[in-house]
Amino acid sequence: MSQIDDLPPLREVVHAHGLMAKKSLGQNFLFDLNLTSRIARSAGPLEGATVIEVGPGPGGLTRAILAAGAGKVIAIERDARCLPALAEIAARYPGRLEVIEADALTFDPKPLIGSETVRIISNLPYNVGTALLTGWLAGESWPPWWHSLTLMFQREVAERIVADERDPKDYGRLGVLCGWRTEARILFDVPPSAFVPPPKITSSIVHLTPRLSPLPCRVRSLEAVTRAAFGQRRKMLRQSLKSLASDPSAIIAAAGLDETARAENVPVAGYVALANALDDQRGASAPSSQS
Repeated sequence: MSQIDDLPPLREVVHAHGLMAKKSLGQNFLFDLNLTSRIARSAGPLEGATVIEVGPGPGGLTRAILAAGAGKVIAIERDARCLPALAEIAARYPGRLEVIEADALTFDPKPLIGSETVRIISNLPYNVGTALLTGWLAGESWPPWWHSLTLMFQREVAERIVADERDPKDYGRLGVLCGWRTEARILFDVPPSAFVPPPKITSSIVHLTPRLSPLPCRVRSLEAVTRAAFGQRRKMLRQSLKSLASDPSAIIAAAGLDETARAENVPVAGYVALANALDDQRGASAPSSQS
């Protein structure tokens, strides 16, 4: 393990502060500083950048991000036990690390960053990762307040994020949302042995960058059609979309789709067309690429 700063090795930090990972918080700590440095580098040049990190734990990835030159890191940590270890990192990097004790699912970091565009880099807790990602993608305004997302997920979740109609087994609501608003790709896998305690599954680093001009569509309408379609993914659209309209044939035809198609066969553009057709039928306001 290479030394990236003059702070103690992470194993010593965890031992000194009694930081046993909590399963209830979805914690799995990364001790390998070579690996955390690779994750930080995969987010692109960080010199002077503002970075938000969710769930830093004892701060392995935090240290790598700071060592890579980030101007400021805003670390959101729910577990108060980790705060003393993070305070030691803050003392080593004066003025560059701000630690917020909060639940990332309910905490809004935007007031802390003003007009800056930030990068989000996180080894996300497994039990809240998908919910956090969905929240970052489903805001009404677009382009978003963040420049890119570099996140760790369970491998099976990562495959769902990057899936499209060519991957019917993994394609679902998450793939539609990510494919609509971002370009997403899996960068590399992280084996269970890299963590303490080791999980039972392989993890993956996913990098997402926002599409500046996604196809125009209302977020809530897209969520409605994907929820209906994938909620009964084995059925044809003419059946699965009945929860949206008693006779969905009109919106399916307006979207230019075959009513015998199933959810897993419809591309992202098809779901956007369905959402817009649904809005037209209901007399909703015309969609915009920014909402």
